[in-house]
Amino acid sequence: MSKTSASQTSARPQDRPPADGDPGNQGLGHGLKQRHLSMIALGGVIGAGLFVGSGAGIAQAGPSIIVAYALSGLLVMLVMRMLGEMSAANPASGTFSVHAERAIGPWAGFASGWIYWFLLCVVVGLEGIGAAKIMVGWLPGTPEWAWVALFTVAFCLANLAAVKNFGEFEFWFAALKVGAIVLFLGIGVLAIAGLLPGGGDAPGTSNLTGEGGFLPNGTEGLVFGLLASVFAYGGLETVTIAAAESEHPVKGVARAVRTAMWRIAIFYVGSMAVVVTLVPWDHPKVVEQGPYVATLDHLGIPAAGQIMNVVILIALLSAMNANIYAASRMSCSLVGRGQGPKALGRTRNGVPRAAVVVSSGFGFLCVLLSYWRPDDVFMWLLNMIGAIILVVWFFIAVSQLILRRRTEREDPARLVVKMWWYPGLTWVALAGMVTVFALMAREDETRTQLYYTGLLTLVLVAVGVIRQRIAARRDGDGGAARGSSSGSR
Repeated sequence: MSKTSASQTSARPQDRPPADGDPGNQGLGHGLKQRHLSMIALGGVIGAGLFVGSGAGIAQAGPSIIVAYALSGLLVMLVMRMLGEMSAANPASGTFSVHAERAIGPWAGFASGWIYWFLLCVVVGLEGIGAAKIMVGWLPGTPEWAWVALFTVAFCLANLAAVKNFGEFEFWFAALKVGAIVLFLGIGVLAIAGLLPGGGDAPGTSNLTGEGGFLPNGTEGLVFGLLASVFAYGGLETVTIAAAESEHPVKGVARAVRTAMWRIAIFYVGSMAVVVTLVPWDHPKVVEQGPYVATLDHLGIPAAGQIMNVVILIALLSAMNANIYAASRMSCSLVGRGQGPKALGRTRNGVPRAAVVVSSGFGFLCVLLSYWRPDDVFMWLLNMIGAIILVVWFFIAVSQLILRRRTEREDPARLVVKMWWYPGLTWVALAGMVTVFALMAREDETRTQLYYTGLLTLVLVAVGVIRQRIAARRDGDGGAARGSSSGSR
């Protein structure tokens, strides 16, 4: 036996190359180190939606927001476990889009990939607008669009240079976010225990049981809080995209997925518990300033508002950077599989430069539309992205149901990460998603988003099916022509 074959035989499953390779890898590099991937996984769960958007959920659900975040967190953990199982078995820059194509068909890969790309690009614009508002607050009179343009160009250039630049930006962004949330939780726990100097006596359970009780607005309030919390978890998928460009993709995905449970429990559920224990849920500042600022103000922390504005700005810029990266890799993967315009798949020095520029440009176009057509076109965009993350999760769950059975039959050693209690918990997750869709259809505020997202999904599915049939017909005609030609010879 040769040295090469011996080393391949003795390789652990974690170190093996994926069975099918990365069908969408158009010459991408592997410049992300394990420390980059670890911090991306750690900080990826801390988004601007947690710092700001959670206020509306608290105002509706009251203290039961803890239950809402715990329930939606359980769903997200199941989704991440399924995605981690597939990504560890076959790391790919197109992540769930590649898995959907392998499991269901090219039309599913096309629809799930492009709908996610659309979501990321629109969110790039929204995060940029949020960051610009903070900058205008510090520097009144400066135009918002100029700040968005500056941020977009900066992150576009950073992503154009090399993948390690994205990794370095995200490493330090994530480190600052994690540090901020850990500090907040530490201060909160001391205050709850009555040990914070100048923080007053321990509040006990007065804020959890007073002012209408734990469910002040009944189950309807809990439902609204659940819907708000589900969409705060978006963005966890980025780590499986980044893993494909890391030094050890399988090991990186496995580690990120295995630590997802405690990250969600501490950062999301833990911080919500701290907020509603320390501050009355109906305090106006919870919505006006955000729950974290309201909590720090309540505890008398000096300059709490400005401190949190810095943290929120970092979270927004981190999201912009990550979304430009993820959008460019997703579109590059789609092109590599014949699912998009070839120009977007061109790479240089391991970077899909055209995809980076187009993804950044589309995000900035969304910002311009918020000024040019705020009441129609921009609102259509916002409504269309309303439930996209749930659509993506649905594709992930269906793909895992199919691929798990196939992988167990063909090469079980690749199941480095396994979904718990398969297939039972996969079906539980699917039922949870259907339940959220049904709850969205009940609420006036979310029904429109569900319909717009549904329409966009149907259009992309239809285009994907048509493309798949055309490709099949072309391949069939080509095969028949080759057979006729060989027969005539």
